[in-house]
Amino acid sequence: MLSLLNPSAGKLLISEPFLADPNFKRSVILLTEYGEDGSIGFILNQPSNLVVKDLIPDLWMADLPVFIGGPVEIDTIHFVHRCYDKLGGGEEITDGIYWGGDFETLKLLINNNSIQEDEVKFFLGYSGWGFNQLEDELATNTWIVSDQYHPDTIFSNNEEELWKEVIINLGPKYAHVSNFPIDPNLN
Repeated sequence: MLSLLNPSAGKLLISEPFLADPNFKRSVILLTEYGEDGSIGFILNQPSNLVVKDLIPDLWMADLPVFIGGPVEIDTIHFVHRCYDKLGGGEEITDGIYWGGDFETLKLLINNNSIQEDEVKFFLGYSGWGFNQLEDELATNTWIVSDQYHPDTIFSNNEEELWKEVIINLGPKYAHVSNFPIDPNLN
């Protein structure tokens, strides 16, 4: 599998189809931070069995799904959003998509039904790579790097099809990969 060796914040990492690590099997990760000290991202297509109100009792109305962001610090909650104008904050990771922000304001907006499900996505934990670790994984074709996606992709609730959809969006060179079976023995 070929990979594009140009990661940066705001790009997607798409796992190669036969990645053995169960944490990242057929995963799509939004890279939120990329630098000399390492990289951070969130798995977009690994839902948990929880909703936000299960984790934060103040959010009694929040039936928003919670995703497993990755295997690092799974006792932390993170969010990405596209409602900077409502929250008045967050770190921009790509055009109109932000990471974090004023959590107290977010809680008020959710409880007032002023935030829609397609505006925010919550994660338990994150995916992280130390110095040069991501580059090493890219060199062994573990990931495909892409900036070929619509912002709606980040907030998609079609977790099972998201990996295939993102692969197909890479164009004809990669589209055939979307049809690879989950178990290579079925090939």
